[in-house]
Amino acid sequence: MLSDSTTTIVTERPLVADVVAGAPRVAEIAARCAAETEAARRLAPEVVEAVREAGFGRHFVPAAFGGAEGRFTDMTAAVTLVGQGCASAAWAASLSAYAARYGAFLPLEGQAEIWADGPDALMAGALMPAGKAEPASGGWRLSGEWKYISGVRFADWVFACSAVPDGQVGPDGRPEVRFFAVPRADIAVKDTWFTMGMRGTGSDTMVLDDVFVPGHRTLSRFDINAGRAPASEARCHTVPVDALNALPLAVPLLGAARGALRVGAEQTMRRVDRRGAPAREKPPVQIELARAAGEVDAAELLMQRAARVADGDEPAREGEAAVRGPRDLALAVELLVSAVDRIFKSGGTTAHFESDPVQRYWRDINTAASHVIFDFETAGAAFGAWVLGVEGAERGH
Repeated sequence: MLSDSTTTIVTERPLVADVVAGAPRVAEIAARCAAETEAARRLAPEVVEAVREAGFGRHFVPAAFGGAEGRFTDMTAAVTLVGQGCASAAWAASLSAYAARYGAFLPLEGQAEIWADGPDALMAGALMPAGKAEPASGGWRLSGEWKYISGVRFADWVFACSAVPDGQVGPDGRPEVRFFAVPRADIAVKDTWFTMGMRGTGSDTMVLDDVFVPGHRTLSRFDINAGRAPASEARCHTVPVDALNALPLAVPLLGAARGALRVGAEQTMRRVDRRGAPAREKPPVQIELARAAGEVDAAELLMQRAARVADGDEPAREGEAAVRGPRDLALAVELLVSAVDRIFKSGGTTAHFESDPVQRYWRDINTAASHVIFDFETAGAAFGAWVLGVEGAERGH
């Protein structure tokens, strides 16, 4: 940063990002509160505060408002650590951090409003357009329901997503979609999140009833997709969204798979067969664990590459990141599902009890993996079409 014409002050990044340093504590608290979180179908208050204190909220916030303008590799490392304790906590922390990125694309007046009380405000966001947005004097009026809003019950602000009438038309011919920053006070929540896994994410339905959103609290999805932040040159705000794709959703599953590997290995160390022989001494058991661990390692390498590309630390050919990233992340999630299926099956009858942590990891990963963004058929077709030079190939995101 230049303080005058002759003096340059260089601010170096810490060796360990705050969010990475704080993640082990979040993981420990989240693991301890896992049963409470599942029963309530939302994060325990203690976990929410730990996420806030660790700096997940501020990681992608512009420096002008006290944020870290952090790196995607650091967020990936932090979310992975939290996921080892609780996949729901990792999912909520990850999506809250990435939703805060949206704020950097608001006009400055809007940024000043959402971070008026500091950069640690927790955010949530809708990924798919819903509801109805109607132009009004000085802004918009929103009504309707938005499903699957992870963290909606603890978020200070939620970015509602809706197609707008008479808006721009994108290069793909699709109408404009805008995000609208809505404060907690204007939100009602419908209790709808009753699922097999990822119970603690609290991904309930947000209801807005003729809520007014001023113009300075709205932004176009076109700007996010292109990395056109109005007042920031930080890499985390200028990278096109194609380079991120499903990263915020995939990394929590990596953490959960790492947790399942650890717990599964610990249980195997204690298990004996019908004759009382230690299970750990059997080659088939050893080989199955090795294969599961290899699948998790491969998935992690794919995710780390996606994060490095997003940070600008690894080059990609023109158009490559937009198709390779979705392919890699969809494949990585398939590998994680396979790995945790192996661990779950090797656990025998014990793993089928809800009190068994391996079962929770298995339920969480299989539930999260059902997200449409991880559909390999779509991502694979887009990558294959790009490699083969098929014109007009649809991108896999």
